[in-house]
Amino acid sequence: MVVAVNGRMSERERSQRLTGAEVALAVLFGGLTVAFFSIQIGETGEFSVLASENRVRAVAIPAARGLLLDRHGRVMADNTPTYVISSQPGPLQEFSQALGQLREPLGLSEARVAALVRERADRPFQVIVVLAGATFEQMAHIEERRPRFPNLRVDLLHRRTYPLGAAAAHVVGYLGEITEEELADPAFAGYVPGQLLGRNGLEARYERRLVGRDGVRYVEVNTLGAVVRELPGTVEAMPGQDLHLSIDMDLQQLAHSAFPRDYAGGVVGLDPRTGEVLVSYSSPTFDTNLMVGGVPQDIWDGLLQDSQRPLLDRVVAGAYPPGSTFKPIVAAIAMRAGAADPGTEFDHACAGGLPLGNRYFRCWDSSGHGRMNLVSALVESCNVYFYQLGQALGLEALLQGAAGLALNGVTGVDLPFEQPGNFPLSTAEFDQMYGERGWNPTVAEWNLSIGQGENTQSVLSMAQLYASLATGRPAPEPRLTRLAGAGDPPRTSGRDLGLIPEQRAALIGALVDAVNHPDGTAYEHRLDRWEMAGKTGTAQNPAGEPHSWFVGFAPARDPKIVVAALVEHGHPEGETHLSVPLAARIVEEYLTSMEQMAAR
Repeated sequence: MVVAVNGRMSERERSQRLTGAEVALAVLFGGLTVAFFSIQIGETGEFSVLASENRVRAVAIPAARGLLLDRHGRVMADNTPTYVISSQPGPLQEFSQALGQLREPLGLSEARVAALVRERADRPFQVIVVLAGATFEQMAHIEERRPRFPNLRVDLLHRRTYPLGAAAAHVVGYLGEITEEELADPAFAGYVPGQLLGRNGLEARYERRLVGRDGVRYVEVNTLGAVVRELPGTVEAMPGQDLHLSIDMDLQQLAHSAFPRDYAGGVVGLDPRTGEVLVSYSSPTFDTNLMVGGVPQDIWDGLLQDSQRPLLDRVVAGAYPPGSTFKPIVAAIAMRAGAADPGTEFDHACAGGLPLGNRYFRCWDSSGHGRMNLVSALVESCNVYFYQLGQALGLEALLQGAAGLALNGVTGVDLPFEQPGNFPLSTAEFDQMYGERGWNPTVAEWNLSIGQGENTQSVLSMAQLYASLATGRPAPEPRLTRLAGAGDPPRTSGRDLGLIPEQRAALIGALVDAVNHPDGTAYEHRLDRWEMAGKTGTAQNPAGEPHSWFVGFAPARDPKIVVAALVEHGHPEGETHLSVPLAARIVEEYLTSMEQMAAR
């Protein structure tokens, strides 16, 4: 124990305290030395990596999407260089403030700004596209003020453009931004947030061929995010594959301009020998150029809410009773089954209709056609004759013959969202639909024999059936692209009317007269220079005026094109078919262009 004398510290006490202080200082400086060594030496690698990550940025080099080229090499889907302004992950308040400063220079509406703020709140760690298709001036406005907007990025991308716009919307399709669900799907491995991909038409069907592979370059940036210099190690982008199509742009534009204004429907033209789709147009349509850079929400909502359903491709996904255009198919089934031949007549001459029990089934001509055989009944489209033909054939034989034509299947066209046709395969299906005693076999026969009843087909399906009649061979699968080798045969669909030459010649002769004989239902729109074979059809529907059909081919004896046209509500009572002049113009335009090319 140290004792103080007269209030003063003894020498011994002073010495002990000094020694303690020296020890404490030694421990303190020793700890600082260890910490300094750890930071400067032990953690140098970690801090070096962090520093490198802060000043080296990987910049994507977007791949140019493959072009879509028509049968003559003209561009139907192109790429135009453009600027895209996007936001990197960052604080929501900072993002909102940046948008407030840029709303006027970037031309952003208040609704668009609000939508972007909501998107950033919902996706705090994702890249968000602020403006696709920015101008050079808009890009420069941001780059000149780079310190204010460190989280905004400006990239040079390839903006999709569609020269035909609305004239080829359903065929070409459009692009849309990839969703979070798709990003999580292994099928979209390699895609990144904000990337656009095909949403419809050929853009969607051949997405993997068109998309290409992005490259990457590395740049050094300063603390403000400005680029200091380029770094080595660039990986160049690989462009997507161009697609060469069978479509003829001139025919597409003609279909768009000639389709009856304010009517819905579709028209398609095929080469019956190869299945190449020459034209495919659906009305109403929409301008795909409005969808570029991702579909604006107001435009998308308008398309979805439109009662005319402009997004529906009526050529491949519409379902319509084929009406009298189905009569040649019934005639072919009956001849194959031995139920009729070209000269067959029935007991009841057409007097404008035919009674069945307490019902009266009408012919379109209330004054009657008189006595008919199979050929004349096709020329004048007599319903009474085909009621009797269906009854002579029998329901079972009719269903069996139709089953071999895959009428409840698809054509196999290389477009997405094709819908199958509908045709009963057996009487059991009628039992399922109406109950065992809820339907009459004779009524079913009569309705199906004139293209009504439980039978709906797409416009493309009817064109494919007539392709078999035109060539006498199984119909090829419709194709819009030329991906196979030049010498490869077309893929057949299995739809084959299976007629012997004499039977087929009789049917073609009847269809020639239906267009070129004064008694024919399409006589008014016959061609001056070529012989066209075809059949009109009036399809009853519960929603208004009947639909107008025409399916045909030309030249009749050496067909180069099959055309099918459908105009919804396009045959009001007492008026001419709206589908026939449309089809005739497309056939004439195509054959004229072929003739001109051959003369060069």
